[in-house]
Amino acid sequence: MNKFLLSLLITLNALSFKATAQQFVLSGRITDQKNNPIGFVSVYIRNSTYGTTSNENGLYQFKLNPGNYEVVYRFVGYTEQIDHVTITDHDEQHNVQMQNEIFTLNEVAVNEKRGRDTAAANIMRKVIAKRKYYLHEVKNYSSTVYVKGVQRLTSAPKSLLKSGVAKVLDLDSNGKGILYQSESVSNFSFEQPDKVKEVTVASKVAGITPTFSYNKASDLQANFYKNRFFIEGLSSRGFISPIANNAFRFYRFRLVGKTTENGHTIDKIELTPRHKHDPAFQGYIYILDGDWRIYSVDLTLNSTTNALNLVDTIRISQQYVPVKDNIWMPASIHYDYSGNVFGFKFEGYYLGIYNNYQFDINAPPGYFNGEVLRIDTASNIKPASYWAGIRPVPLTPQETIDYRKKDSIAVVQKSERYIDSLQKEKNDLDVLPYLVTGYTATSRDNKDSLYVYPFLQTIYYNTVEGWGVNLKARYSKTFDDYRNFSITPALRYGFANKLFSANVHSSYTYDPAHSGKFFADFGSDVLDLNNVGTRSLYFNTLSTLLSENNYVKYYRSQFGSVGYQRELSNGVLWTASLSYATRTQLYNISYNHIFDTPNKEYTSNNPLMPDAPANDQSLLFPKHNALTFNTSVKFTFDQQYITRPTGKIYLPSKYPTLTVNYRKGVNNVFGSDVDYDFASVDISQDKIPIGLSGFTSFKISAGKFFNHNTLYFMDYNHFLGNQGTTFDPTYVGSFHFLPFYTYSANDQYVEAHIQHNFSGSILRRVPFLRKLKLEEIIGANYLTERNNENYSEFYVGLQRLIFRIDYGVSYAGNQKYLQGFRIFYGLR
Repeated sequence: MNKFLLSLLITLNALSFKATAQQFVLSGRITDQKNNPIGFVSVYIRNSTYGTTSNENGLYQFKLNPGNYEVVYRFVGYTEQIDHVTITDHDEQHNVQMQNEIFTLNEVAVNEKRGRDTAAANIMRKVIAKRKYYLHEVKNYSSTVYVKGVQRLTSAPKSLLKSGVAKVLDLDSNGKGILYQSESVSNFSFEQPDKVKEVTVASKVAGITPTFSYNKASDLQANFYKNRFFIEGLSSRGFISPIANNAFRFYRFRLVGKTTENGHTIDKIELTPRHKHDPAFQGYIYILDGDWRIYSVDLTLNSTTNALNLVDTIRISQQYVPVKDNIWMPASIHYDYSGNVFGFKFEGYYLGIYNNYQFDINAPPGYFNGEVLRIDTASNIKPASYWAGIRPVPLTPQETIDYRKKDSIAVVQKSERYIDSLQKEKNDLDVLPYLVTGYTATSRDNKDSLYVYPFLQTIYYNTVEGWGVNLKARYSKTFDDYRNFSITPALRYGFANKLFSANVHSSYTYDPAHSGKFFADFGSDVLDLNNVGTRSLYFNTLSTLLSENNYVKYYRSQFGSVGYQRELSNGVLWTASLSYATRTQLYNISYNHIFDTPNKEYTSNNPLMPDAPANDQSLLFPKHNALTFNTSVKFTFDQQYITRPTGKIYLPSKYPTLTVNYRKGVNNVFGSDVDYDFASVDISQDKIPIGLSGFTSFKISAGKFFNHNTLYFMDYNHFLGNQGTTFDPTYVGSFHFLPFYTYSANDQYVEAHIQHNFSGSILRRVPFLRKLKLEEIIGANYLTERNNENYSEFYVGLQRLIFRIDYGVSYAGNQKYLQGFRIFYGLR
């Protein structure tokens, strides 16, 4: 009997606990006074850190335990509304009709001389005075963040709709449809001054990659307490915050009025840019009077005045709510954008909802270790039931249909028949792409791939080999744990000198999380005497045949090498290699050309004899053996990275990168003839922001041969020179006019490079150039080494996407060396 009563008591307690723990859904529709739906309204429980946002159709939902709640409804342009809601033992529907905001303006003081609203100015001065305090008010926090993104095509050229585009993009007859949907749930942590860590626990993506993408919580961190506001990808200059220290230089402020909400006085300030093309917002900022903090923002940017990339307009709405001890934090943020690309009109939004704020978190030592984002291995395989239970924003009917359709398509795409059909189509050879970019074939699971190098790099001509064939392919294999292996065999044959070369390059990444890999190369090849690179086979073929400029100088190498690389700790990458080679000098034997340039002859293959005839047979170096040891340590300070199941993705550091290199020619081992010691130090940094004037990049390198008893020309320290009209601007550390071999150093040297990109801050002021969105560039390069006069060059340029044109002038000592244009159009 006692056992029966005990069992009954336990059962009743369990049922009672289950009933108490059960949650029910509070849902409803939010409309305005005309019964029109209001989208993206912040809905949260008063005095808590729990809330949601309505969808585009004004529908909202979230789960609550039984009890009494005060639910707050907030959106810019409407009066904050607080409703008392009781949750009992069933789901509750609660519709809300919001009232238009009413701001009263009792008195406004206007400075007649300057036309300035002094009331608004006084308010904004107080807000600006407390900007830094609120920026650093919260020492650390964590929160759960839900991010949702949707992009739609609203119109497409009718001519393209008939050509199959509509079917590929899943559009209706009017060219409309959802292109992209994404959702993610992350745990986000922050610690002053700028440490972040995000763990993505769930992610769902359907559709094609959008114009720009905010798939993680850190992308949506809009902090207007900072002086400048950056939107990744949309502008490289950033925008001035309305409460920046220098905000009065960029904004005019007007007090629209005051209102009282929940016992707080709210000031509504209209802001407009002082000058049409300033990097500034327009719209409204709401200020909590007395506290002088941000209450909410409703701000807009457009490409007409702000030179945005990718989109034409973007609107940012953000709501702050009190969460603890008069601490206000964002409850939600909403980005709304639209654009037009080649007649395809699109619009979309990204929405971030912050819940479960925790303050004064005790993060374990080493938690903020540079890993800014970690993506859980199971984050992208959550079932539909998971999302139905956790999703805080209801899907619209169109979004539901789109998900179901794309999920159904995904099921079909996993079928054997479809995979076979798709694989055949993917692996079909398209002649034109192969000519320029090469050919890639992959296995069904994408773990095996074969890449054949493009035809432009296969057939070549030079004065050493004559016409030649360079067959090259790469096979890659990725294992289940994301280790990977690649092997690149190459066959090369010169028809004039009848020289056949064959070699294999291979690498094995055994530890993707720490960049741990082994690599090995062996075989024979015809190599450039400048080991940092001069011109590609394709461009050297063109310059040789068309203008009799045989820029590249070659030698023969029969080699073998092994190497190792691994990250010793975060931001410290060590690389080491040991190589052995037999090296032989080569000479010109072929002198073909398409155009016979008057007074122009080919030059010797000996770079130290620039004035010698093309058939010069002077000795540059004897045939010899070289055993060489290389090692380097690269220090990336405050290295930040993203951890995916496939490995790390390293992010640019805000500090310079330091690389220490050492190279030794080992003598009298295995018949090695070389004997030298070389060390160098490189320091560089890319894209250092310089206020509103764009960004600067630089590189400084210094090195010395401490022992140069025996070294040959290919052992010298070489530089990234340039001869010819095209150049490669993707790396700050190269020269525009420096000859490839003249300045190669066998003693000490110092080189320096600096480049500044104004990001359109100058030409945006010129009306007819503004729409081109050109970026203005200036730069300088310098080199000093013992055997030549100091070399320097200066240049200016214009850039748009992958296209760039520079004009520069260079000096050897005090004498002008070369000047002219250099262009880049994506090919190297």
